[in-house]
Amino acid sequence: MATFLYKLGRLCFRRRWWVVLLWVALLFGIGAGAASSSGAVAEDFALPGTESQEALDLMEEEFPEANADALESTVVFEVPEGQDIAGAQYAEAVRSVLAELESGDKVVGVTDPYADDNANVSEDGTIAYATVDYDAGFGDITDEMHEQLMAALETGRDAGMTVEAGGQVALGEEEMGSAAEMIGLGVALVVLFITFGSLIAAGLPVITAFIGVMAGTLGITALSTVFDLTETTGILASMIGLAVGIDYALFIVSRYRAELIEGHERDEAVGRAVGTAGSAVVFAGLTVVIALGGLAIVNVPLLTKMGLAAAATVALAVLIALTLVPAALALTGKRIFGRRVRQANPGTGVPTGLTKNGKENRGVRYARGILRRPALVLAVSIIGLGVLAAPVAGMELGLPDDGTQPEESTQRKAYDMLSEGFGPGFNGPLMLSLEAGDGTDLASAADTVSAELDGTEGIVGTAPAMFNSDGTMATVLVFPSTGPSDHDTADLVHHLRDVVVPGLESDTGTDILVTGAAAINIDFSQVMTDALVPYLALVVGLAFLLLILVFRSIVVPLKAALGFLLSVLAALGAVVAVFQWGWGAGLIGVEETGPIMSMMPIFMVGVIFGLAMDYEVFLVTRMREAHVHGEDAHQSVVTGFNLNARVVTAAAIIMISVFAGFAIPTDDSMVKMIGFGLAVAVLLDAFVVRMTIVPAVMGLIGERAWWLPKWIDRVMPNVDVEGDSLEKYLKANGKGRDAVKRDREPASVS
Repeated sequence: MATFLYKLGRLCFRRRWWVVLLWVALLFGIGAGAASSSGAVAEDFALPGTESQEALDLMEEEFPEANADALESTVVFEVPEGQDIAGAQYAEAVRSVLAELESGDKVVGVTDPYADDNANVSEDGTIAYATVDYDAGFGDITDEMHEQLMAALETGRDAGMTVEAGGQVALGEEEMGSAAEMIGLGVALVVLFITFGSLIAAGLPVITAFIGVMAGTLGITALSTVFDLTETTGILASMIGLAVGIDYALFIVSRYRAELIEGHERDEAVGRAVGTAGSAVVFAGLTVVIALGGLAIVNVPLLTKMGLAAAATVALAVLIALTLVPAALALTGKRIFGRRVRQANPGTGVPTGLTKNGKENRGVRYARGILRRPALVLAVSIIGLGVLAAPVAGMELGLPDDGTQPEESTQRKAYDMLSEGFGPGFNGPLMLSLEAGDGTDLASAADTVSAELDGTEGIVGTAPAMFNSDGTMATVLVFPSTGPSDHDTADLVHHLRDVVVPGLESDTGTDILVTGAAAINIDFSQVMTDALVPYLALVVGLAFLLLILVFRSIVVPLKAALGFLLSVLAALGAVVAVFQWGWGAGLIGVEETGPIMSMMPIFMVGVIFGLAMDYEVFLVTRMREAHVHGEDAHQSVVTGFNLNARVVTAAAIIMISVFAGFAIPTDDSMVKMIGFGLAVAVLLDAFVVRMTIVPAVMGLIGERAWWLPKWIDRVMPNVDVEGDSLEKYLKANGKGRDAVKRDREPASVS
């Protein structure tokens, strides 16, 4: 592989303008597809194989007039204590608000809270609510719809009432991503400039990574209506694509500069950089793609689409690093080094001499410090990560709703007002679907079910049954006494499914399924939990085989996988401490704590496993390369840190900044939680696991780190990530390291 990539790098260097034009044409082609994409994107939140989804599918079939994807807003009215909202003064004001709501864009109906003997008015007469139905989905929300809803609320407030609204229209059309990307790119530029000392060298990885992200997000937009790819899918893909794109380009640019310092001509330096660092990029990218693509086995369409979209963006980042980066290096010429270097060496523009004052760089000193006390360093690191992981034991999973919105938001206020007026369970009612058997009187069966449920502990009441047009199916709303995220509500759902429903089915001759907000939450959490072990087995197993192929070792891949488990558990512990317990939540703009999103653990496992292997591959391949070229186990660790520690540090800081940049500015709870979790995970994995635990373990096990059973060595293909076969190829063609074209003293890249 290294030889092939060497030739590819030289080809892209020589045909630089063709490569640039090809990528520009591709970008314009994808952009044209994105511009022509039109239509609404459905919120495809499905849970195949669960009771909740079975009930929803059945209701969609039996109630075709109901649009499950249609938007709904709940407008809540409250008058001062002691006043009556049904009185003439307030009733007139409420109806004025309703009339204004009915005239809004895409509104198809507004319920009257005073209908059916004030059915939607609280017992104390102070709170009432109306439901606004829209002929629109989530992707159809416009600023005009939001503004019209807000204007109607103000009309009610002018009449002396408290009026709030819940639902997606009240939240409005969110603009996410651009500010976050700018924060990440800004930090990346600063870090790269400090690392390279050249604006051109700093800007090149950022520009090429940004091109990859543009191609990825435009592609997602172009396919959004075909595959129902939501805006959040594009944001997460751009978050991951930007981070890995900068890292991959950074490693190739760094290796290119090192090859120039060794005395190679520019085209030769590019070939060697792509052949060696590019090989590491390919395998690092493969681990990320495997981890993200493996999310498909969870069998949740939303998670599958997020994973595959992000995996495609990562694949684009790898292709750009192998093709566009070499072409861009050809265009930069001598400016890949800073002005001082070019002025000191005007002929070549390449620095000469050893490290400053002949001193060892920080990476070497750091590695040797760890190797002096490897057991102590290993013990302290593992204990520290264990402490951070402790909150995972108390993790509660759930799905976000209006109850997790900031306290000053209109959605949260409406949620609290409904809880006060109608009980906490009103915000998350359960729904039972009743399908009639042969000869069953469905109306009588529905009455029996309602009567039984009304007497069940934990239920405060039921709504009258709703029947389909041919009377073969009915739905019954059930209001728990506790909120949708409460443990007691989860216990109630299990009790209904396991105890109450089987008895009712036998008594009434109907098939009964339980769904609704709390039931969907429970089923989703169960799906995530059940899928975690198979997912880990698949992803870790495939990546383990891939890393055996890369490192030709059993111990190194095993160490990599165990280190990943430490970092991901510690990162999840930090997420629980901040988002569930509220420790330091205000520092990153978390205004309301609550359960951790059900998909968070498995999504973090997928993403972090791939990203963790990036640093493992980049750092340990240089150790492997030094070992293959004759250095002993301890010295190869020092050499790996000498050549790559500074670059890995810069790459990790950039990735942390990109993820943190997405986490802090946004109000979207899912994006904020994922961005924070990924940033903490990269911080711990790069600096504690890869740059501390890895050298400590390598120091303890010594030469045994590179042990591989002979029978595996014989049957396994040699992918040559360390460039050994490439060096033989170059020597055969008179281009070995002893035949550089300029007589130059080697210098440290750091």
